[in-house]
Amino acid sequence: MASFAAAFETSTIVSSLVAAPAPRNRKNLSVCPILVVHPRIQQRFTSSRCRNSRSWKQVSCSYSGVGSDFSSAPIDVVAEVRTEKILVLGGSGFVGSEICKQAVKRDIEVVSISRSGRPSISQPWVDKVLWISGDVFMTDWYSALSGCTAVISTLGGFGTNEQMLKINGDANIAVVDAASKAGVPKFIYVSVHEYNLPEFLLSSGYFQGKKRAEQEIFDKYPSSGTILRPGFIYGKRRVNGVEVPLDFVGQPLEKLLAATETFTRPFSKLPASDLLLAPPVSVTDVALAALKALKDDTYFGTLSIEQIKEAAAALE
Repeated sequence: MASFAAAFETSTIVSSLVAAPAPRNRKNLSVCPILVVHPRIQQRFTSSRCRNSRSWKQVSCSYSGVGSDFSSAPIDVVAEVRTEKILVLGGSGFVGSEICKQAVKRDIEVVSISRSGRPSISQPWVDKVLWISGDVFMTDWYSALSGCTAVISTLGGFGTNEQMLKINGDANIAVVDAASKAGVPKFIYVSVHEYNLPEFLLSSGYFQGKKRAEQEIFDKYPSSGTILRPGFIYGKRRVNGVEVPLDFVGQPLEKLLAATETFTRPFSKLPASDLLLAPPVSVTDVALAALKALKDDTYFGTLSIEQIKEAAAALE
């Protein structure tokens, strides 16, 4: 009779766990419920995987207590917990390297693809990134994207009109398409502020390439794609091995424009006015905003300069 009661109790608890309705989640969001297991049950539970996430850690648990005193009984829990893994395009560059650095600080697995590969920086975080030297048009994306929960692209550059269309547009579009086909849940792109420029200037290959890349992200990632549009980005930038302290200019200018915003606001709608009035943003804020979009599903779409700063502050 006691065995029957124990079996009935066990069956009832397990049934309630299995039958519990799953919460309504946004696309690609994985939720692992907390299970309260009766002491008499010695069974292993495995949480459901997010449809697109492939990177997981496992913790195991079981209960071997006998009787009603559980204070010294060993506990062994089994659960799968999703871990983040990102692919950073242009990870050895000014913005890309800061994203890699901040991601490593938060125990995020990082893979970087860039033409130059590993940067010449002697800092501990560099050793924790997988650096791949390569061309985005010749990359084995199946291997590169394996297990990734997001791609963060900092690809961009100047040159002839044709070159700018290729690097700012075609290169990013190729990666967006590859990531979408590989089932990567999120795509985050560091684009550029438009500065209230007239249309004939926005028609250049630089801006048109970025616009094409943005549109591809919106098409492939309508509810999980994020576009960051910073203006002048300041920080310590390395050029040919020499550190250029852009923060000596950017930081004071950011504070000045913030202090005089009330007076300058009436001029903000004038053509090209943002070339002078758009506040600079630190490279760390851009990196943190990208990681906030990675970790928080409510951050997607286009983020302006002020929204980038807000997202960065929210992550810190």
